[in-house]
Amino acid sequence: MKSFRILYLALLLCVYSEMHAQEQIIPVLGFTEFEKYLHRDTDSVYIVNFWATWCGPCRKELPDLEKIHSAYTDEKVKVILVSLDFPAQLKKVLVPFIKNNRITASVILLNEPDANAWIDKVNPEWTGSIPATLIYTRNNRLFYEKELSFQELDNSIHSLINP
Repeated sequence: MKSFRILYLALLLCVYSEMHAQEQIIPVLGFTEFEKYLHRDTDSVYIVNFWATWCGPCRKELPDLEKIHSAYTDEKVKVILVSLDFPAQLKKVLVPFIKNNRITASVILLNEPDANAWIDKVNPEWTGSIPATLIYTRNNRLFYEKELSFQELDNSIHSLINP
């Protein structure tokens, strides 16, 4: 009977851990609060991807961003997925999307309705279309206004690590 209880508790712990691992708290930030993510002065590589659940090319590139996040877990590479979905869709659309697609990279919901006020601060050449990705280190910045593959992301990381 004792071994049955231990097995039962172990099973409950596994189920709870799996459910908890898929849950992610998504902060909702205005641009002023978010801007610090664009200028980290560390020796890490930051990948800041602007996307939305309603954007087909964004959804298509998310698995590659997630692969990069997983491939570089033990290295100084940070993936930040910046959702441009409407804040009212957080619980009904964004959270289920993140859970269903098993996204483990950091997700932020940017709540700044006047895109013209902040797009140039991300990159002066950005037209505002998504997906868009800023990849940077302390001294170098790359910006892409297109869907990126795993290989393109990986090559960009390596070009910043080994300039």
